[in-house]
Amino acid sequence: MTTAVTGRNTGSPMPSKITVPELRARKSSAGRGEKLAMVTAYDATFARMFDGAGVDAILVGDSLGMVIQGGTSTLPVTLDEVIYHCRAVARGTQRAHIIGDMPFMSYQTSPDAALLSAGRLMKEGGAESVKLEGGQEIADVIRRMVRMGIPVMAHVGLMPQRVHAMGGFKVQGRSDDGAEAILEDAIAVAEAGAYAVVVEGVPAPLAERITNAIEVPTIGIGAGVGCDGQILVSYDLLGLNDTMKPRFVKRFQEFFRLGVEATRTYVDEVRSSTFPGPEHSFGLPVEPRNPVADALSPRHAPATYGPTH
Repeated sequence: MTTAVTGRNTGSPMPSKITVPELRARKSSAGRGEKLAMVTAYDATFARMFDGAGVDAILVGDSLGMVIQGGTSTLPVTLDEVIYHCRAVARGTQRAHIIGDMPFMSYQTSPDAALLSAGRLMKEGGAESVKLEGGQEIADVIRRMVRMGIPVMAHVGLMPQRVHAMGGFKVQGRSDDGAEAILEDAIAVAEAGAYAVVVEGVPAPLAERITNAIEVPTIGIGAGVGCDGQILVSYDLLGLNDTMKPRFVKRFQEFFRLGVEATRTYVDEVRSSTFPGPEHSFGLPVEPRNPVADALSPRHAPATYGPTH
């Protein structure tokens, strides 16, 4: 498998695409591979960055409702919006597997609605699999989708689309009954054919129990280190969210702060007339000594904007 993404237009061979069977085979408890690293992305530029860094999968999450749109939950996000962002991510991705998140009420009303929504994510958005939230109550929908050739990643534990029913973004499964219910949910969706299960916002020992109980990879977020892989919202990973910092998040860089500093420097240079400098400006063409000959010379070709490749 090719692990490094090559530059476009270089003539280098395209990297091998990561597939659902490959992700499923990376079940660490069976000793068949290293842990899975996943992030969310919502546009082509970030997708290229993460793809080049070697992530295994990119989730086009309904979290875009909070980090892109500025909302307080994921509930208002529409299927059309996820499709739009999936297309952008697909254009920027060569190697990583692309997962389209199924937003609130795009799959809950009926198995037919779920099939149509998932089909649109794959056909129009370029997603290679889909993710949906739910446990035992959604197992039959997963089973039907898988039979129709739609790969499904499940999601149990803290489910953001049920934020109001759960009383907020709170850790789930702290009681014995709650833990057993989440474990049963994970077993049900795995047996229904989900190729992986996101486990969000549960105590680490419970996440480890789930990982040991099912035969497909678990992807943790706020669930400790015992899962088969991890996922973070990219805006949290990069420190682009300056308004909140959940306990389970590690900021691997502070891009928001760096962005503010860079913009302040830009503002200062504009106001002091140090930007744009001569190196960022275009001069008048030199008066030709021989208009006919010089017009044919590449030295006097008109200035162009942007990349020349």
